[in-house]
Amino acid sequence: MAADSLAALHRAGHLAERYPAVQGLLAQVPDEELIKYGRLLARLDPDEVLAAHPAVPAPVVAVTGHGTLAALVAALTAEFARHGLLARVRLSEFDSWVFDLADPDSALYAARPSLAVCVLDPAVVTDELPLPWGVADVERVLTEKLALVERAAAVFAGAAHGATLVLNTLPLPRELTAQLVDLRSRARLGALWREANVRLLRLSEERSEVVTVDFDPLLAEGIAARDVRQSVYARAHLSDALLAAHAREVGHLARQSAGGGKKVLALDLDNTVWGGVLGEVGQEGIETDGGYRGGAFHRFQRVARQLGSQGVLLAAVSKNDLEPVVRALREHPGLALREEDFVQIRANWLPKHDNLTELARELNVGVDSIVFVDDSPFECGLVRRELPGVAVVQVDEEPALHVGRLLAEGWFDVRRLTADDLARPARYRQEQARQDFLDSFDSLDGYLRELDVSVTVADAEPAQYARVSQLTLRTNQFNLTTRRLQPAEVEALAEDPSASVLTVSSSDRFGDNGLVGAVLLRRDGDTWHIDNFLLSCRVFSRGIEAAVLAAVLEHARGEGAAQVLAGYRRSAKNGKVADFYPRSGFTTVAFDERSAAYRHGLDPLPRPADHIRLTARFETALLEGNPS
Repeated sequence: MAADSLAALHRAGHLAERYPAVQGLLAQVPDEELIKYGRLLARLDPDEVLAAHPAVPAPVVAVTGHGTLAALVAALTAEFARHGLLARVRLSEFDSWVFDLADPDSALYAARPSLAVCVLDPAVVTDELPLPWGVADVERVLTEKLALVERAAAVFAGAAHGATLVLNTLPLPRELTAQLVDLRSRARLGALWREANVRLLRLSEERSEVVTVDFDPLLAEGIAARDVRQSVYARAHLSDALLAAHAREVGHLARQSAGGGKKVLALDLDNTVWGGVLGEVGQEGIETDGGYRGGAFHRFQRVARQLGSQGVLLAAVSKNDLEPVVRALREHPGLALREEDFVQIRANWLPKHDNLTELARELNVGVDSIVFVDDSPFECGLVRRELPGVAVVQVDEEPALHVGRLLAEGWFDVRRLTADDLARPARYRQEQARQDFLDSFDSLDGYLRELDVSVTVADAEPAQYARVSQLTLRTNQFNLTTRRLQPAEVEALAEDPSASVLTVSSSDRFGDNGLVGAVLLRRDGDTWHIDNFLLSCRVFSRGIEAAVLAAVLEHARGEGAAQVLAGYRRSAKNGKVADFYPRSGFTTVAFDERSAAYRHGLDPLPRPADHIRLTARFETALLEGNPS
């Protein structure tokens, strides 16, 4: 039905007009058919889509490499559309990757891509081998090609203005190893090839602008590395299936870069986390860590707990009575998940979409931050209909497949895990203690006075750049301009003498909240610009934002500024802060339905609320620069 709808929209000429509906339609298309609809979507004129829907994220994706890569265009188009993105793909000429990446004046850089996908294949090595060849020849060519890649990455870092370079590891063809009749030489070749792939993977650690997709896990799933006839006749050295899997990984990266990452994993319990219905079979009757199927459920629990250990917020959402659920999580000897692993347990008989809405409200996140896993087609369908922003993972009666379905979409992937990620679940549990504390007060003012909020505003340190980047990528509600920055861009701003990256950290009587916000500043003569202001949803409504802004304005006046300009750009999720600057004493200088510009003359200066203990450490003076 979804496929028919897409085709009908295309035939009627309404696909561009209805582009926001494409995401939901593609969610119902089987993976094997995605490429067909990717070809259809690739025919769209991106300018026509953007004219109808200017708010649709439309990253430019430059594709270059060694072999024929036409199949990647349709795959990328489909994968981006699945995440509500409009891919503007620029495909380079055949085997132009060295020129594209090594020349700062190339067309690739002129396109100003958000992502540059450089697809490497085994032929980049084998095409350079002499005849006859030996292991030493392969080692020489690998060394030369890796040096080219590393030089290209260095040029990319300086020329691509904060974009991301996506590389991949090289599959090792049996056709190559089998040409060596000496098994010891064959083993040596395998070792050298893997060492080369390790160097490619290490580039992601050494350069923040590089992401290397490891093809080994994809190939281990049974995907063929190549179609020999396409390789020989069309010089398409990677199979369409492998390129489609690669496109999926790139799509996950693009979604995360556009602020589409998820924070909460909401799990149904009966026949999802454990086998059986607790209310019918009792604690002793559920299947987990034993029997034919129990091991499969236990495996799923371990994976969920592993995700939780890396900052994913686990919640249970189950149609059950609360008391037996809590008792099972506390007492059952075979469960890998325990009560303390969940930030919330919502076991009741309310509709699950209502529970998810309330869960999002209590955690102070958008419902579109939630991944919901359930085995019931009815519950999954209802959540999809009522809460289309929730990512729904429908599992079935085969628990061995639960893990694969949960992990398939990389919902919780981040560029770099930070200390704040690891501390996030504990901090949300602290938030429940704060809520209980609030409930004991008759007024919000009394609560805030006793909460003992401490705020520190300071210049960002190098160790904090990844966390600042993550805030720009994952914060959607208190994000005044929704400008997304990769770690390399944060570093560049911090090193720019006319700009400043400020961090906001907070704590209170319940503990340390960590790095919860950032302010991006720029100076142009006697005018300072607030290019963005971000604050984690965990610390809303405590006066922190007003205290930080007061510190920034006072700092600006102390450094000789005559005025501070700030902007707001509306998104689907930041409407609650649309009036933040006017409420803070700024006057409106420009306004339309999508954006606004504001000015503060620095007289009078606002004062932070009395309940905030504010520390401001501005160690770097902004030098005069030009507007960017």
